[in-house]
Amino acid sequence: MKYISILLLLSALTVSSKNYSQGEFPALKGLYMGQKPPGLVAEPFAPGIISNEGWDGEAVFAPGMKEFYYTTTGGKYTRRTVIGFRQENNIWTQYLEFPRRGEIVFSPDGNRMHMAESYKDRVGEGWSERKSLGPMFDREDWGIMRLSASAKGTYVFDDYKSNDVIRISSLKDGKRQAPKKMGSQVNTGKWTAHPFIAPDESYLIWDSEREGGYGDSDLYISFKQKNGSWGPAINMGDNVNGPTAEYYASVSPDGKHILFNRAIGEGNTDIYWVDAQIIETLRSK
Repeated sequence: MKYISILLLLSALTVSSKNYSQGEFPALKGLYMGQKPPGLVAEPFAPGIISNEGWDGEAVFAPGMKEFYYTTTGGKYTRRTVIGFRQENNIWTQYLEFPRRGEIVFSPDGNRMHMAESYKDRVGEGWSERKSLGPMFDREDWGIMRLSASAKGTYVFDDYKSNDVIRISSLKDGKRQAPKKMGSQVNTGKWTAHPFIAPDESYLIWDSEREGGYGDSDLYISFKQKNGSWGPAINMGDNVNGPTAEYYASVSPDGKHILFNRAIGEGNTDIYWVDAQIIETLRSK
């Protein structure tokens, strides 16, 4: 059983040293779901509260930092379920849940919730019905798990039905361009998946299992070059990657933290986070 540290106890309003079941969360107050920000070495996010026994992952903050979403399986949830929290009067409370059909990534303006080949648009205090991105993406021969969008409207997504590759689709004169397979700097190794493109398109983060890594899969980053091409894949290092599997990274909309999944043991996945300053450190190399 995982125990909550003293620092995390102080960051919540009412947290006891136990693992909380889904639906029994303590009251959390303040920025980042009431959690003390990490340093340059990855730490569990909200251990015993969000990162619990079982499968917990795919954590994202929505732009504005007033909403937090993650996916869980276990307890009363027999299939992967998205749990959404909203901060009101400085207190985080759960406000929705729904079966996960595609991994969630927000558009940079926060008005669209991408879910693989589909999406929901923000409507008032809630969300629209699920909609398709259209036949260019909703193809039976493709298997999209995660689609990430830049502020320019560029889409980057994985495709598990095509030997686990990552594809990219840009807008040109307002018209959606046919997705293309990215180059070997990204699509190298046993597989590649779960891309995250920066809102300004200055970098791309994804996970891959390839030679020279630390474990089953590692997080990699590529920076866009002055000529518009993507630079070489850079392993994000042992402050992020470990001997198990790291995957599904996202950068918080304020640009300060990276959240990602880490496999802890059989059937147990937790959410970890680390200071995003590591991106600038790697950019300078």
